Amino acid sequence: MNSKGIRIEGLRKRYGSGDTAVDALKGVDMLVAPGEVVGLIGPSGSGKSTLLKCLGAVIDPTAGRMTLGDEVIYDDDWKVRDLRALRRDKIGFVFQAPYLIPFLDVTDNVALLPMLAGVRNGEARSKALDLLTALDVQHRARAMPSQLSGGEQQRVAIARGLVNRPPVILADEPTAPLDSERAMAVIRILNDMARKFETAIIVVTHDEKIIPTFKRIYHIRDGVTHEEAGEGRGFE
Repeated sequence: MNSKGIRIEGLRKRYGSGDTAVDALKGVDMLVAPGEVVGLIGPSGSGKSTLLKCLGAVIDPTAGRMTLGDEVIYDDDWKVRDLRALRRDKIGFVFQAPYLIPFLDVTDNVALLPMLAGVRNGEARSKALDLLTALDVQHRARAMPSQLSGGEQQRVAIARGLVNRPPVILADEPTAPLDSERAMAVIRILNDMARKFETAIIVVTHDEKIIPTFKRIYHIRDGVTHEEAGEGRGFE
């Protein structure tokens, strides 16, 4: 694996202690290569959300090992001093809801993250516009979020997730609110962006429309992952 991608080994998460302890993750193993989009599926309560929060450095795992490219970021404890910088610079997030800032226009919504990372305003906006162009929504660059369609909002959210060129994107039910045509458009965009930027993308989903698009799927059951071959249709 090169400087991008993610490896998870024996990841565990326990909530509580003693007789009330709950093991949400019981030893998760995953490998997502640069340029790859994998699906993460499973029933409610299986551990999907907990796994995503651990991968996103939002909550602390209990044990295990996570490697981001050549850097071990967790090995029974965090090996990264600044988790906020880790989330900002190396992990992109795309959620079910776009969560765009309503009082910023499209360009500023995307440019905000690099600005927070210290990139000059002009350069940050240039990066934002490049991504908006790649996602075919550049004509909405000065629009406010309330003026966008649902599909346009999700494209802007994807641009925001990619703007710092993170090695990993975590997408949590990104197509849930969309109809079939827009859902497939979003998945096609994620595949295109994964290949273009060599980004490893994990998509948590219940959406039966998009599951056949994955070449590889991790099915999580009772806190344990099982790798399955996907159909991988439609994105060659």
